Amino acid sequence: MKKTLAAFVAVAAIAATSFAPTPASAQRGVGAGIAAGLIGGAIVGGAIAASRPAYGGPVYVEEAPPPCRMVRERFWDGYAWRFRRVEVCD
Repeated sequence: MKKTLAAFVAVAAIAATSFAPTPASAQRGVGAGIAAGLIGGAIVGGAIAASRPAYGGPVYVEEAPPPCRMVRERFWDGYAWRFRRVEVCD
């Protein structure tokens, strides 16, 4: 209902400015056009700001995988036993 009323008021404001008597000089109408644009913009902006966001339903979030860790691993390189660090992700 609020959106309909706001849209009707915006259309009425724009229509009222188009039926207003035009001045003899084009430069005199600039201020009225700017004022009408500001008023119309305020009405439409207020209607948009007052509207509630739409409900999109449930949102499912995937859990993050467990973090990886560094493990010391012993290996034979052909000559001797050595150690190296290996990243292990579960």
